Amino acid sequence: MAARKRSTATTTKRRTRKASEKGGAGGKETAADADAASAASEAVAARPYPLHTAGGQPVSVVHVVAELAPFARTGGLGEAVANLAKAQSRAGLAVSLIMPLYRQVREVVSDFVPASDPFFVQVGPRAEYARLFESQSLRDRTGEGMPRVYFVDNEYYFGGRDGIYGDARGDYGDNDRRWAYFALASLTALPMITQAPVMMHCHDWHTALAPAYLRAREAGNDFLRQTWTVITVHNAGFQGHFPPPSMADVGLPWEFYNHHMFEWYGKMNMLKGGMACADAVTTVSPTHAHELRTEKGGFGLHDAFVAMRERFVGIINGIDNADWNPANDPFIAYNYSRTKLSPKKQNKLALQRIFGLPERPGTPVIGMSARMVAQKGLDLILGSPRFLSLDAQFIFLGQGEKRYVDILEELAALVPGRIGVQTDFTVEQEHRLLAGADMIVMPSQYEPCGLTQMRAQRYGTLPVARKVGGLADTIEDNVTGFLFDDYTQAGFISACARAIDHYRHPQVWTQMVREAMGRDFGWERSEGKYRELYRRAIHWPRGRR
Repeated sequence: MAARKRSTATTTKRRTRKASEKGGAGGKETAADADAASAASEAVAARPYPLHTAGGQPVSVVHVVAELAPFARTGGLGEAVANLAKAQSRAGLAVSLIMPLYRQVREVVSDFVPASDPFFVQVGPRAEYARLFESQSLRDRTGEGMPRVYFVDNEYYFGGRDGIYGDARGDYGDNDRRWAYFALASLTALPMITQAPVMMHCHDWHTALAPAYLRAREAGNDFLRQTWTVITVHNAGFQGHFPPPSMADVGLPWEFYNHHMFEWYGKMNMLKGGMACADAVTTVSPTHAHELRTEKGGFGLHDAFVAMRERFVGIINGIDNADWNPANDPFIAYNYSRTKLSPKKQNKLALQRIFGLPERPGTPVIGMSARMVAQKGLDLILGSPRFLSLDAQFIFLGQGEKRYVDILEELAALVPGRIGVQTDFTVEQEHRLLAGADMIVMPSQYEPCGLTQMRAQRYGTLPVARKVGGLADTIEDNVTGFLFDDYTQAGFISACARAIDHYRHPQVWTQMVREAMGRDFGWERSEGKYRELYRRAIHWPRGRR
């Protein structure tokens, strides 16, 4: 493997990386792979380092997250953070990630090596064991475009449990201590994995205590005084509510329990308190940022979001254009592109065969790829006989609540040849669905960002979606998809009927498909906006603390 040349701006040991990744057929590195990796590494090394303090010191980025693809995830959080970190690394930032070492992670990674000595963190009255581990193979491939990933080991809190947040009986009863421990362990680990100054980027309520612990402990600690914090709220519907005694149990000062910080209707609210202590807060789309500032859309925290003023912004998520590209997608039957659309019709026939539907090229196929939960608008779909009576075939892909899955499977049995259902979700099937369907429905109650609508447009599959959150920011009505406003069956059915009407006019439909496929939803633009926010947060006065 080619060794990366180090730039004069990033000569510290922590930024020394191997440049290339193994690729090609059978995982073997080819000469072309090595040359491309070397060229890319040298190009990045030649650039000036992209993030500095006012004094000119380079700032590294450390993401702290409960889920991370491909190791352990329950939704889009893990994929979004993984892709953001990769984009930041490709832009020349020194990026690391910290996540818990779950049992599920050990099923994916088998070559762990210690990345630190054992250490202890004080969580309230308890001293808790911690140690960092890395995957040897991932560490060997670390370089520009491949950030470093550290796993926090604690058998009691993470390794010995089946789920991330809970099990079949519900959420774990000690989730306040589990996530307090993880936040403290991550904060303690920072000097072990990087040098100050640091931008610590936390994600959702599970990591929101890290800014609070930093605020409580930074006095007299030079490293922490050179650490800034950002929290991204991926889903404000989950906030981490616990009884007030949890403040002492997780070792937070009681004076933090006030209406400006952790107190919320007689409860301790971890997300609210973490936001109050962070240097900046983001959410995953500009429209959703506006929604969160309203009483209707703020999940009871609208006043807290309003109080953040310019320190709270919405930055849209992106998708990995390399992973979602119909021109070279290995999972679909026929590759196609914006300028070569005809094979998409063959993918439609292949999709109909997979789901046991009659091969009817002229019948529109309407798909849905989502968690089968109320938030995704299942009540609008299943509560409307008019939807399933549309002149179309329907395919549903995704796991979810039993009540919805049971109804879908019953409907598929009642009307064979019109409805296909697969509840054993796989990424491969999602690729095939997006390549073969004509439309994707997303009638969400709320949707902070959404990824499916961006992937669908990339594949020329037009979304029919409610005009909320990231759906409003990424779909142009009657140009790249079809939007409706109110969460009503009438609004949803009207949008679907409008989509089918456009489908019946091939010239108009093809124009929309090509327009959708031409939209760029890659991470590069969003990465730049995050970097600008980091820069602003670094230069804001520290008096807030």
